[in-house]
Amino acid sequence: MMDTAIKAAALLKEHRESIDRLDAILVYTLAERFKQTQAVGRLKAEHNLPPSDPDREARQMARLDQLAQEANLDPDLAKKFLTFIISEVIRHHEKLQK
Repeated sequence: MMDTAIKAAALLKEHRESIDRLDAILVYTLAERFKQTQAVGRLKAEHNLPPSDPDREARQMARLDQLAQEANLDPDLAKKFLTFIISEVIRHHEKLQK
């Protein structure tokens, strides 16, 4: 019984370490994405373009839905995630236009 608990604890530790690495990847990837969208926002502000692009957003949602399905990820979760990111990007773009 003790052996099983020790093995379970070791497996749990491995899973958590993997989750921690993935969380770091997500944070750094998100930071890089926002660097790119900030550059887009500055470009839009310089050229007096609207802060949002509904056509692109729709294409991105469809693309993300496809990626989520391929990755066996709940498409609704992926959509919620991208919706949040897009709203933050638009908010930043609107600030740059003022």
